[in-house]
Amino acid sequence: MIFRNWYNPLCNFAASFLSDRDEAEELVQNSFVNFWEKRSEIIIETSLKSYLYRSIRNACFNALKHEKVKREHARYAAATTPVGFDSVKSNIISAELTDRIDAAMQKLPQQCQLVFRLSRHEELKYSEIATELGISIKTVENHMGKALRIMREELKDYLIILILILTSID
Repeated sequence: MIFRNWYNPLCNFAASFLSDRDEAEELVQNSFVNFWEKRSEIIIETSLKSYLYRSIRNACFNALKHEKVKREHARYAAATTPVGFDSVKSNIISAELTDRIDAAMQKLPQQCQLVFRLSRHEELKYSEIATELGISIKTVENHMGKALRIMREELKDYLIILILILTSID
């Protein structure tokens, strides 16, 4: 019932932030999946409408920040990578690593993901993150610890392969 009542308005809301309607719909769908998976943990202290809109807004901000980081990385890689066979191989490895990191980040709980992005992508200090999110510094530390554990676990197999590939390039 909640999905049927709020899906279209939330898609319109998300589309007002994002340039791609399909991306907005996917974001809303993923948010509903997250809501369902974490339904026993979610505590709504405001109205359901406020909670849903705030969640979608935060997810849109995260998506926009992620796109910004990807663009900056691509611009940096293009400016610093020499042209040639090795650079093509490096670009493929870099793209694969970026995809793996993105996939691993999607497995983080939403709050963990937000804290991780603010720390690693926006380069905010724990105290700044705590202030921005209205949580304690200790909570930020706990979220980062959990995020790093999950990221290490998700990327461990790929990192071994990456090391083997990089050592074979030289």
